[in-house]
Amino acid sequence: MTTFYGPNQRKLQDQFDTRRLADKVEPMVIENEISDQHREFINARDMFWLASVDLDGQPTVSYKGGDPEFVRVLDSKTLAFPCYDGNGMFLSMGNLIGNSNIGMLFIDFENPYRLRIQGTAQIDDADPLLADYVEAQLVVRVAVSKVFRNCPRYVHRLQKVEPSNYVPREGVETPLASFKRIEELQEVLPQRDRERVDREGGVRSYSEHRAGTAPTAKET
Repeated sequence: MTTFYGPNQRKLQDQFDTRRLADKVEPMVIENEISDQHREFINARDMFWLASVDLDGQPTVSYKGGDPEFVRVLDSKTLAFPCYDGNGMFLSMGNLIGNSNIGMLFIDFENPYRLRIQGTAQIDDADPLLADYVEAQLVVRVAVSKVFRNCPRYVHRLQKVEPSNYVPREGVETPLASFKRIEELQEVLPQRDRERVDREGGVRSYSEHRAGTAPTAKET
């Protein structure tokens, strides 16, 4: 007898007559470790979505991007990925300290396919893998508990135009994030960022920044 479904899932399954189907599908699509096929898929991804739980017990989701293989399959039960420079709020990373339960969603938009992973995460600012990730602040290691292979029928087929030039790369100076040029933030920036702004210039008001990063605008 499966213990994967709770009473609420069962109620809906019975309402729509899918209990038998759900019981049959579960062992077909849910695994407890990362297969060789899934290892190859994950290593090839340059983005994923990270679900975590905040201090109020509310779920939140954030997008994580990098170059292919920025998420590494260390073994069949362990993943690792870097925490790069962000907006300084450390929402996801802070959530992981308070509640280690996470979800990860990987999608291939060019050849529709999706994979979900559940597990527990630990972060470390002295992880040996830090040396392998340019400009990483932390490394997150995930102990995998479940791997879901999901139906891709609702995944829209999209094509990547170009990679982000903000992804840290060996031998290339990463551009300064545009929000760090906002005039109203200059007094509270970390010293390293303030020095770059002083050196490179380009300070602008918050209203100018918002106009430049609107959905129809391209960030510079």
